[in-house]
Amino acid sequence: MNRSINSKNVRTALFSAAAAFFVFSATAMAQVEQHSQISLQGTALVMKDTNADSSPLSHQATKSGGLLVGYSYQFNSWAGAEGNYGYTQNTQNYMASVGQSIRSDFHEITGAFVAHIPVKVRSVRPYALAGAGALVFNPTDDAKRMNSAIDRQNKAAFVSGVNLDITSNFGVRGEYRGLVYEVADFQLDALNLDKVTHLAQPSVGFFFRF
Repeated sequence: MNRSINSKNVRTALFSAAAAFFVFSATAMAQVEQHSQISLQGTALVMKDTNADSSPLSHQATKSGGLLVGYSYQFNSWAGAEGNYGYTQNTQNYMASVGQSIRSDFHEITGAFVAHIPVKVRSVRPYALAGAGALVFNPTDDAKRMNSAIDRQNKAAFVSGVNLDITSNFGVRGEYRGLVYEVADFQLDALNLDKVTHLAQPSVGFFFRF
């Protein structure tokens, strides 16, 4: 008898939880009138200088500007997802007894979870993001002619950042993204620092929400 009552109570609790979740989700979705957003931003890329632990080898990268294109989808009032593609070109400098500089195209492909932060300011939508992706370091033709041993290299990366949108469906977007990844060596053991570095990527641009 008690087992039957307990089973009934469990089913009732599960049904109530599922109903509450459905109502909450439907309400949250109803609060979001425009789920999709595309953005185009100009970025600055500033990489941290890195030194190897067991050798005199060190790494620096030139500061550069680039473009960042993104699409995001907001599931409800507080959660969403975002994908981005970025491009720039810079020079990776390796210093030891003999220095070497490699000019390369830099491609950034990332996906992130977006948590929207509620504020009581009209048309202002701050949020934080966290995710992962890939960075592609592709030597330019000139760099390959100078050193035929170097090759394109992909690096996994983790991304985090904060964002501030202004206005409702079209306006200015300001963002800071930070990427953490292992220093590129272009498939050359002599350039391998075996160290993780950080890329700061502030950006500003426009968005359109629909």
